[in-house]
Amino acid sequence: MKLGMVGLPNVGKSTLFNALTNAGAESANYPFCTIEPNVGIVSVPDERLDKLRDMYNPAKFTPATLEFVDIAGLVKGASKGEGLGNKFLANIREVDAIVHVVRCFEDENIIHVDGNINPRRDIETIDLELIFSDIELIDRRIDRAKKMVKGDKKFQTEIDFLEELKAHLEAGHSARSFGFTEEQAELIKTTPLLSAKPVIYAANLCEDDFKNNIETSEHYKTVCTIAEEEKAAVLPICAQLEAEISDMNDEDKEMFLSELGLEVSGLDRIIKEGYSLLGLISYLTAGQPEVRAWTITKGTKAPQAAGKIHTDFEKGFIRAEVVAFNDLMECGTMAAAKEKGLVRSEGKEYVMQDGDIVLFRFNV
Repeated sequence: MKLGMVGLPNVGKSTLFNALTNAGAESANYPFCTIEPNVGIVSVPDERLDKLRDMYNPAKFTPATLEFVDIAGLVKGASKGEGLGNKFLANIREVDAIVHVVRCFEDENIIHVDGNINPRRDIETIDLELIFSDIELIDRRIDRAKKMVKGDKKFQTEIDFLEELKAHLEAGHSARSFGFTEEQAELIKTTPLLSAKPVIYAANLCEDDFKNNIETSEHYKTVCTIAEEEKAAVLPICAQLEAEISDMNDEDKEMFLSELGLEVSGLDRIIKEGYSLLGLISYLTAGQPEVRAWTITKGTKAPQAAGKIHTDFEKGFIRAEVVAFNDLMECGTMAAAKEKGLVRSEGKEYVMQDGDIVLFRFNV
């Protein structure tokens, strides 16, 4: 799964990406510093996995991962090819969700492409470019449906829906806020709308505001208001501080975060929120050979989850022996959990839960 990091030029996007991935993406004070997208793989923080590692002392330790893509900064007119617009839109089309970095800090030494700080305008600039691109896609699909309706009247329903969606977009609203019915969601599934992608707003604050004045920052409050309107997530962050934290050892990092009154870094919060945004959960396998998190989507049944390990596990699925993480921790050992009847035998219809510790039984 891919999360695309987007934003106007000079909002701190590449600084945040570098801290997130330690990928060394270039960061500089001029537009279009990022041209080709930088890609980094990051581990998903999971305290449960850490505790299982302490319990089993495994030979191998494998957390879940997410892929982050640092995409070129966007300017007005991108949907018409301005700046690096075509490249931006093509890159964002390939990601599953968006981390939209919004500048909420004042700094006269860092140029803003529009001359001043205005989070609502900045968010609208990007949203509108995605919406304009979507309108072009919808127009093409309406044209095709109008040709087809001459031979099959069922396409009239599709035309009516697409016209309604187009009007929604032309009013400046993203496809995210349309409220698709199940039937409409199925109809539009083959048309990858950019403004329908789930989004997290990363409000990039200056160090002083992040440490002392998050709730009173007018810029941050603006982003929160927009996120609430869209039913999107918003996370306050200071890219500059995150860059400093990423270079610290674990002990110094913990002390520094404690001084800020934080339990985890902003980067860890972005990763966890991104994982949730994509509708992902983890089930765990644990033993001395390996402790590992396996990524699945919410609602996955046991045989398909087993198939993540190996296709033979799904083909020859017999049952899943499952214990909840908290139950295992309370018992201390798998043997004790079995004695207390907390290790369940689940069949093919079992829907996997986040944090399930599983041993699959299969026969091929």
